[in-house]
Amino acid sequence: MGVTAVIGLQWGDEGKGKVVDVLSEHSDVVARCQGGANAGHTMVIDGEKYILHLVPSGILRPDTVCVIGNGVVVDLDVLEEEIDKLGGGGIDTAGRLLMSVRAHVVLPLHKKVELLLEEMRGKNKIGTTRRGIGPCYSDKCSRLGIRVGDILHPDTLKSKLETLHASYSGGRYGTDLPCVDELLEHCLNHETMVEEFAGDVSALLRRSLAQGKNILLEGSQGFLLDIDHGTYPFVTSSSTGIHGLTGGVGLAPSDVNSVVGVVKSYTTRVGEGILPTSMEEPYQSQVRDRGQEYGATTGRPRRCGWPDLPAIRYSCTTNGVTSVAITKLDTLSGVDGLKVCVAYDRLGASVETLSPDMDFLGECKPCYASCESWDTLDGIGSIEDLPPEAREYVDQILQAAECPAEPISVGPGREHLIKVGR
Repeated sequence: MGVTAVIGLQWGDEGKGKVVDVLSEHSDVVARCQGGANAGHTMVIDGEKYILHLVPSGILRPDTVCVIGNGVVVDLDVLEEEIDKLGGGGIDTAGRLLMSVRAHVVLPLHKKVELLLEEMRGKNKIGTTRRGIGPCYSDKCSRLGIRVGDILHPDTLKSKLETLHASYSGGRYGTDLPCVDELLEHCLNHETMVEEFAGDVSALLRRSLAQGKNILLEGSQGFLLDIDHGTYPFVTSSSTGIHGLTGGVGLAPSDVNSVVGVVKSYTTRVGEGILPTSMEEPYQSQVRDRGQEYGATTGRPRRCGWPDLPAIRYSCTTNGVTSVAITKLDTLSGVDGLKVCVAYDRLGASVETLSPDMDFLGECKPCYASCESWDTLDGIGSIEDLPPEAREYVDQILQAAECPAEPISVGPGREHLIKVGR
């Protein structure tokens, strides 16, 4: 197995957490690489639902070590709450969770600033989760940010917070911002947790690699939300592709042996930005309700669309995807009138691969192929047992990806995953 990366190939919410959970059965270390508490990975284990925002999904495997890499921006309140909740459910994180000292800290200041920025944008708002992610990454790039390791040095922490706070003072954000002492108190309130869980994640991963251990890189958000390669400006603030995952934990790209791309059997998007294959009613409401398409982080209803093969081709090619995991195939059981976008019509020309440029997409109209529906996927245990209509639907996605299937999800739990490639 070596190093395997799991990446979402759409606009997020593809079911990466569930795929990571099943692949972590064969992993010694699971690493969260980028993003922050704006991500929500949902798993159902023995009928109990777990939603994780920062702790890697592999924590549900008792023998797996989990790490939060330098590319993640950490909301310490959320992390401590998750650790406590996992402990209350009998899942021990002591000795199994490590957070990079080089990861940046999301402060209450960042959340307030993001709220103000969204209000300033008015009708041009991005549709952020308002979790402070963007401002935190901005401060990181401006070299003003506070890192996890800074909390271990309270003698210099206040001075760094004063410098950061000064960059926001007396300008466009007004005066209603948390003061330096409030920010300092926030950080020091989590000093005990940081002392227990902070360390050198990159060194641990390199050591694990040298020992021949299996490492799983857990991506968050989807590739079409990538800050460089997504549908800018309606994107997240981090690199969500393979390039962001390796850099987010200090591994080399050549260390990665396989890249698993996760595709939902339909498309969803939350927040603003174009969704080329948006479903018409009644499909929009029907699929949203059947699939419980509401944000794990925000609770916002997701917009639903038909499968977008040009987008899948683009994401697979750019990330070097070697296999595809397909989730929520069961959601479409019994839905008549299924469609798949096989290409775009752009000013009379056929386009088979997405370009993330917003002006380009604005000129594209989806070209659909009709698909036969299937009744139920209950009790399906292998890809060969899928109804012919469902198998044909899956094959269209695999042909666009030009790679084989990984697990296929036909229900919410671990027991509802068809393990194809392993």
